[in-house]
Amino acid sequence: MSDVRHVLVLPDREAAEEVAGELADRFGVPEEPQLVRDALAGEDDAEDAQWLVVVEDPTGLLDASALDAFAAEYEGWLEAP
Repeated sequence: MSDVRHVLVLPDREAAEEVAGELADRFGVPEEPQLVRDALAGEDDAEDAQWLVVVEDPTGLLDASALDAFAAEYEGWLEAP
């Protein structure tokens, strides 16, 4: 299995930035994760935006359940593929 992309959904930018910073330390992610603002459908208010942390996993070695548990520490979750 190769070229896997994991998407972690976080409640706000601060949580997303913390998660992105921790990924290298906790999981050995070699590339800087991409942060993406995801406004909820029909909402223009920035307060209602979720943040996505996109993690490239070219070797397919990251454990999805461990990533989900990690995101949960920040009130987030791993988006199902």
